[in-house]
Amino acid sequence: MDKPTFVYVTYIATTLDKLWEALTSEAFTQQYWGDGQLQSDWEVGSSVQHINPDGESDWQGEVLQSEPPQRLAYTFQLPNETELQPSRVRFELEQSGTTVKLTLIHDRLDTQSCLNVSRRWTVSLSYLKRLLEIEDGLAWVA
Repeated sequence: MDKPTFVYVTYIATTLDKLWEALTSEAFTQQYWGDGQLQSDWEVGSSVQHINPDGESDWQGEVLQSEPPQRLAYTFQLPNETELQPSRVRFELEQSGTTVKLTLIHDRLDTQSCLNVSRRWTVSLSYLKRLLEIEDGLAWVA
């Protein structure tokens, strides 16, 4: 039986480079990841982790693919689920006129995890879109 996959597609009025920066910049990720931030050098094989405001890691993974500004993929694993195979997060960015089509694919999930990540991703990516499309957000990333 195949494991569930969460797919989310949105169009953001921005550029490929600005969206890539928003996905990979520690300071910018803090604005839409619920006060935490992603930390990585985004090189294939490097670690990636979400650090909460207390300085602790909420989840961690390994960068699987990094092709700026079009593809980014990493594993995703919660600290209490180390006996399970990590899930995988993939971002695909594609310029579409004056917008960028952002496709998020989070796969290798179990049913409960799929429900949990679908809520979290929907909120986080909605905030990301809003930040990039408001004038202050665009100025920050420029």
